[in-house]
Amino acid sequence: MFPSLYAILDPDLTATPLTQLAETLVVAGVQLLQLRDKRRGAGKIYAQARELASILSPRSVRFVVNDRPDVAVISGAAGVHLGQEDLPVEDARRICAPPLWVGVSTHNLEQLCEAERTSADYIAVGPIFPTGTKQNPDPVVGLEFLRAARQLTRKPLVAIGGITVESAAEVFRAGADSVAVISDLLATHDPASRALEYLAIADRTLTSCS
Repeated sequence: MFPSLYAILDPDLTATPLTQLAETLVVAGVQLLQLRDKRRGAGKIYAQARELASILSPRSVRFVVNDRPDVAVISGAAGVHLGQEDLPVEDARRICAPPLWVGVSTHNLEQLCEAERTSADYIAVGPIFPTGTKQNPDPVVGLEFLRAARQLTRKPLVAIGGITVESAAEVFRAGADSVAVISDLLATHDPASRALEYLAIADRTLTSCS
């Protein structure tokens, strides 16, 4: 079963060391984390990824690196997440062979249908709601897009963009298998409790929808 909470770690959005934050989230039950670092060079990203992989892989927690399939492989991560301006899925797959995951973000139905035809292990859709964690965010697609996406693919769908504990249930009901959360986890004083809230919401909502 695909993890229902997809925690994104961004060093620009938290003063807490990423390894400490990752440990906290894993203890709370988070099983999927991504390192997203848009500003630092490859060497720094690799060092962060290697450190995170060293504590997450032994616990069988899925850890992926944003944008960089090369860094994902050499750091010991479990996969890569691609944006529309990154390598195409099949080119990244040549670097990140199974069992490593390759995920891809989509922002319209054309992109989603293209992703469906690839070997991507999951498809991210969004932004579902307005978000402040990107400098130049894509247009908000809303829940209707998520519902349409659910009809077009059987791959796991990860909803991202402005999701909070108040909106998570309706996002799951619209067809998401997982919610990707950044600021609502990183900005709270108690990330573990917030993660537990999301996991409880997912458990209640996905059980009622099945």
